[in-house]
Amino acid sequence: MNKPLLTIGMATFDDFHGVYFSIQALRMYHPEIMDETEIIIIDNNPDSAHGKECSNLKGHCPNLKYIPFTEYKSTVVRNQIFEQAQGDFVVSMDCHVLFEPGSLKRLLDFYKQDPTTDNLHQGPLVYDDLKNISTHFDPVWREQMYGIWQTDERGKDPNGEPFEIPMQGLGIFSCRKEAWLGFNKNFRGFGGEEGYIHEKFRQNGKKCLCLPFLRWVHRFGRPDGVKYPLTMENKLRNYFIGHFELGLSVEPIIEHFSRWKQRGFLEKIAEESKKVALPALKAAPPG
Repeated sequence: MNKPLLTIGMATFDDFHGVYFSIQALRMYHPEIMDETEIIIIDNNPDSAHGKECSNLKGHCPNLKYIPFTEYKSTVVRNQIFEQAQGDFVVSMDCHVLFEPGSLKRLLDFYKQDPTTDNLHQGPLVYDDLKNISTHFDPVWREQMYGIWQTDERGKDPNGEPFEIPMQGLGIFSCRKEAWLGFNKNFRGFGGEEGYIHEKFRQNGKKCLCLPFLRWVHRFGRPDGVKYPLTMENKLRNYFIGHFELGLSVEPIIEHFSRWKQRGFLEKIAEESKKVALPALKAAPPG
């Protein structure tokens, strides 16, 4: 395979079932882009039984790259998708996502028409009934998470024009490889990226766009439970770090989580997170 134009990557932690069906769906239902596309797996628990099965997939998929990553456990290992990508354009997807037929071809055509775009691109989530959609998150706190699913009427027509959104769930997102601004590498565990990465793009003069044709289905059900680290403390720490990085007030975080924790506890985590966030900012290269 020559240098790919598009990289589609997914991070996983003990979810071989999702990885298997997501990758095979890409290959079976989007064959028109496979000669221009590479697929990457970033495995955050490669020594497990699931990890070994994920690794075995590379023997069956000629355009698949399997990359174990054990330095730390975090949802921000998705940074590795962009760092390892050979394609000019990159799609990050959860390892349990299916794309509507034709949507990825339209995305590739979209990039070919605007190859220097620096914007962040997402699309409508399609629910399990395959009818209803959510185009974005409203920036509202609820149940220890930032963002509530909402629907903009403009997203209901797959042939509609792209439009700006405040934020969206990160089941899938895409941009030019060189335009990726990166998740804060001090995030750990799960949570804190939604809203954060969108504001980061905006603060750098970019847009966050919904592409109505880029439709995707996400498996939410987990009958066997969540395998990756999922704690309130990790979420809190990530939200605080992200807010400090972007120069945002952390008071909304403290106010929301005070339903579950004492203010003094929250302020202590905020102070510890600030010490982690600010040295990283000072060490970051300018621009």
